[in-house]
Amino acid sequence: MQMKLAPWALLAVAAMWGISFVWMKDILDQQDVYSFLTSRFIVAAAAMIALRPSVLKRFTKELVMKGLMIGMALGSGYIFQTLGLDRTTPAITGFITGLYVVFTPLLASIFLKERLTKAMWGYVFLAVLGLGILSVEGWSVGLGEIFVLISAVLFAIHIILLGSWSKNFDAYALTVMQLIGCALLASIPASINGFVAPPDTHVWAVIIFTALFATAIAFVIQTWSQARISTTKVAVILTMEVVFAALFSFMYGMEPFTLRLALGGTLVLIAMLAIVQPRVPSSSQS
Repeated sequence: MQMKLAPWALLAVAAMWGISFVWMKDILDQQDVYSFLTSRFIVAAAAMIALRPSVLKRFTKELVMKGLMIGMALGSGYIFQTLGLDRTTPAITGFITGLYVVFTPLLASIFLKERLTKAMWGYVFLAVLGLGILSVEGWSVGLGEIFVLISAVLFAIHIILLGSWSKNFDAYALTVMQLIGCALLASIPASINGFVAPPDTHVWAVIIFTALFATAIAFVIQTWSQARISTTKVAVILTMEVVFAALFSFMYGMEPFTLRLALGGTLVLIAMLAIVQPRVPSSSQS
C-alpha cells in the first residue's frame, strides 16, 4: 500500500514546487535569492522542530553527518541553479535542471547498483523530450548553462543520497537535518552579499508557504517516498514540477497556453504515468 501511495505523494510534491516557482518570481525583486533561500530553510527547519521538539532526540552522530551531506548537495544545487539563472533564460534553466532525470539513473546504476531496463530508459528519454519541447526555443552553451548543468548533477546526487540513506533513518529527523544543511550553506553567500530581511507581508507569505509546504512537508514526503521506490522513478515523477510550473503560469496569466506547452506537458505526463506502473521492474523496489 505504501509503495502504491509513494508515487502519488511525490506528484503532490512536484505540484507544490511548480506553484512555488510561479509565486517566487513575484518576490525575488524584493529579496535576493540567497536571502530568500536562507529565510525559507530556517523557517522550515524551525517550524518542524517547534512542531515536534522530540525530533532533537533522534539526532545521532550518523544522522547529523549524513543529513548535513544531503542538505549540502541540495543547497549547492539551488546555488548553482541561481548562478545559472542569472546568466541564461528561465526556460533553458528549467530544461537543463530537468536533466537530473538522466543523471539520476546513471549515478544510481553506478553507486546503488540499480538495474535499469530498456523501458525505464525509454521513459527517461520521453521525459527529457517533453522537457525540451516545453522549455527550449533557442540554444547556446555559456557559463550560465554550465552552472545549471552542475546544479542538475547536484540535484541528482541529492536524490541518490536520499535513496541510499533514507531507509536507515527517521524521515522527519533526516528532513530537519538536511534543511539545516541547506540553511547553513545558503547563509554563506547571503552573509557575504548582505542578508536582506523579508520587507513586507507579501514576501513573508511566500516564504511561509514555500517553507512549510514546498520545503518541510515536501521533503518529508520525498524522504519517506525514497525509502519505498527507486531513485529513477523519483526523478521522472519530479520532472512534473516543470509541467505544473507551466500550467500554473498559464492559470495566473503569466504565459499563454500553447501547443508546445500541451505537447511537452503531455509527454512528461505519459512518462510519469508509465514509470509508476507496477509492471515496470526495478531491482531496488522493496
